[in-house]
Amino acid sequence: MNVLKLMVALIALVTAAQVSAQRIKDVANIQGVRSNQLIGYGLVVGLPGTGEQSPFTEQSFRTMLTNFGISLDPNVKPKIKNVAAVAVHAELPAFTKPGQSIDVTVSSVGEAASLQGGTLLQTFLKGVDGNVYAVAQGSLVVNGFGAQGNDGSKIVINTPTVGRIPNGAMVEKAVPSGFASGDSLTLNLHYPDFTTAKRLADTINQRLGADPDKGYSIATPMDAASVRVTAPRDPGQRVGFLAVLENFEFEVAEAPARVVINSRTGTIVIGQNVRLLPAAITHGGLTVTIAENQQVTQPNALADGNTVVTAQSIVDVDLSDSRMFKFEPGVTLDQLVRAVNEVGAAPGDLMAILEALRQAGALRGELVVI
Repeated sequence: MNVLKLMVALIALVTAAQVSAQRIKDVANIQGVRSNQLIGYGLVVGLPGTGEQSPFTEQSFRTMLTNFGISLDPNVKPKIKNVAAVAVHAELPAFTKPGQSIDVTVSSVGEAASLQGGTLLQTFLKGVDGNVYAVAQGSLVVNGFGAQGNDGSKIVINTPTVGRIPNGAMVEKAVPSGFASGDSLTLNLHYPDFTTAKRLADTINQRLGADPDKGYSIATPMDAASVRVTAPRDPGQRVGFLAVLENFEFEVAEAPARVVINSRTGTIVIGQNVRLLPAAITHGGLTVTIAENQQVTQPNALADGNTVVTAQSIVDVDLSDSRMFKFEPGVTLDQLVRAVNEVGAAPGDLMAILEALRQAGALRGELVVI
């Protein structure tokens, strides 16, 4: 199955699927409840000759020995091929308490060939405010592997200069959270949309018995991304309140009409609400024509009814071998993609056609190129 056929199948699946109800916890998060990034600088020791002899590694090694009360002659250059300078980073989840452990990732910052078999020495992990929130230490798990011959040939599998330490950092300080403060909480939508924000607030008010028309409102939409919800002050009651609230289901709004093109991989994703206006395109040997005809429908002489005018849309695709395809009313990009796929055009041809449609004003939807 080529790329265009796979894309057509995905479009058909998305178009056929109806918008289903989603839980609040799946479309929004609580403002202030977030993880925090931590970073530190340390040394990995015990490497089997795959370390480095860089100036900053030597300086770090001397500083470490000085902290242990050992002084080296400044004129003596230590051989530290079993030591590597590394950057250590981790993510501190919300509500993590002192004494709990988190995973850390260790990456070489110098010329070390591999961190396989190394041990990270005690490393302070700091937040963006400069405070230490965790301390990392332990043996590395490295999935990569590398080997080199005397003639300079080498083989590298995965990345041997990056490793992880499961539960390798002990949390020493909790990050302050505003979860239990104030009389309200703010729900932030993952994808801002005015309709979704309004429906979210209406669902909460209806399920909890509030009536905004009578001046009693629990949830109030603030903008396209945020909904403010009145919550109990007591932390225990607030947790129970959110446990019920986050499982409420409601109908989210349909996504905007949008076509997303990845120019590097040739991937094209087309939203179900994208529509085309009458147009004609010639791309190389490929000709695509989009037209709309008005059709008059009259009722039977013996039956009641009114004469109506309906729009009939036709898409024609023409190549040098005179292959042509016609479509029923309701021109969508789905039909255009199917037509281009039938004549064996490459994804690049479809990208060019979509760009031309946008420039001509015949593409009803946003074209996003990433």
